Amino acid sequence: MAFPIVNSIISWFLKKRIHQIELFLKYPNDVQEELLLKLMATAKRTEFGKEHQFSSIKNYTEFAKLVPIQRYESFEPLIERCRKGEQNLFWPTPIKWFAKSSGTTNAKSKFIPVSNEALEYCHMKAGKDMLCLYINNNEETKLFTGKGLKLGGSSDIYEDNNSYFGDLSAIITENLPFWADYSSAPSLEVAMMSEWETKMEAIIDETIHEDITSLVGVPSWMLVLLNRVLERTGKDHILEVWPNLEVYFHGGVNFNPYREQYKKIIPKKDFKYYETYNASEGFFAIQDRNGSKELLLMLDYGIFYEFIPMSEYQGENSTAIPLSQVKENINYAILITTNSGLWRYLIGDTIKFTSLKPYRIKITGRTKHHINVFGEELIIENAEEALKLACEKTEASIIDYTVGPIFMDHKKSGGHEWIIEFNKAPDSLSYFTELLDNALKSINSDYEAKRYHNMTLNSPKIHIARKGLFYDWLKEKGKLGGQHKIPRLSNSRDFVEELLKL
Repeated sequence: MAFPIVNSIISWFLKKRIHQIELFLKYPNDVQEELLLKLMATAKRTEFGKEHQFSSIKNYTEFAKLVPIQRYESFEPLIERCRKGEQNLFWPTPIKWFAKSSGTTNAKSKFIPVSNEALEYCHMKAGKDMLCLYINNNEETKLFTGKGLKLGGSSDIYEDNNSYFGDLSAIITENLPFWADYSSAPSLEVAMMSEWETKMEAIIDETIHEDITSLVGVPSWMLVLLNRVLERTGKDHILEVWPNLEVYFHGGVNFNPYREQYKKIIPKKDFKYYETYNASEGFFAIQDRNGSKELLLMLDYGIFYEFIPMSEYQGENSTAIPLSQVKENINYAILITTNSGLWRYLIGDTIKFTSLKPYRIKITGRTKHHINVFGEELIIENAEEALKLACEKTEASIIDYTVGPIFMDHKKSGGHEWIIEFNKAPDSLSYFTELLDNALKSINSDYEAKRYHNMTLNSPKIHIARKGLFYDWLKEKGKLGGQHKIPRLSNSRDFVEELLKL
């Protein structure tokens, strides 16, 4: 247990950063332009820098002309060479860490380079800023009189040719300063456990008698943990276990489906929820006001931003604009250039600006339809590939389908609900479901992780639609023919509910 004086010292130290934040709030476009020139100057002698004439580029317009927009697939050959030990390819300082994440259409996982600069000046800095912004808005906080409970992803780190890869949270944990262990729970030893169920029990063992003042983690996994804490302790709500709990820092998936469940489990009127927006590629935005549903775009983390209006989106053939040209309430795809050597990189997310002074955003989704209610990042390509494999093995064929989420209900795990209209139905629906589920696990490592022991996701629930259901549904909506398509994946249950009623 920390003393109040420690709480005051840490709060004072973190709040010093507010002055730097105020600088980019005041001169956002200058800060971004200066950053771009600095990134190019740093990388001008790399293979990528020479090839794209970094030493001759004097401004953003020239940069956009000479450097192509790229997806992971087009950057992958350079990343693979770097993973095999070549250096100075796209960033001058040695890169030995790679954050593994799923989501590409042609591979199970992506390996995102994480430089030492990105670790220190992006990810670690953002962790401090998250606390700094919270403290700045809540002068009476007693955050540091207790501990913060952090729930990370998989903690396995793998070595390959003297480079290391794993979940971003594992890489950050591996690089935390020694004193971080004193202010957070669980201990490093427990945080680095790889078997999820054992880890969950160990976290509960270690934290139920601690004074936990904050929570950090993805909503779906955190809900599983909190429900298990209540089961173990026999308490009705979490404040009976941790009476001084005051804030939950969350990110990774849309929080709306979980909001009511958290209110039941943490029945405290002035309890705070703070959202963050980060990914393997970088840390982008942080909620900067109590009760807000907007996030402040952080402009001094070594990330230069560009945006593509989704109305004109054509992947790598799009035309992007810098921050200075964005408008409110337009759906944009994000493009980033980073201090890990990602250049004009499409991360696949879409956002809208809710404010331009300062630049605040809301995450609106992905450039492709997907389901990411539980952090499973299921994209259409995953679903199509899995359906194809299940159909091949059961000699079935499909006319149409749609998928929606089954939200977690108190202690029950969530899931995916499929409505499939078959041309030729499989002999056994349970066997088809098993094949589909296994195929999704093999294609998408995030889905596989969430399906582990049914902790977050149960096996898919499949309805065989009557013949003509999707046709009738479109007809009812006046959307027959032309460009009207069945929405394949959705983060809401709207389409599934409408179809089940028909």
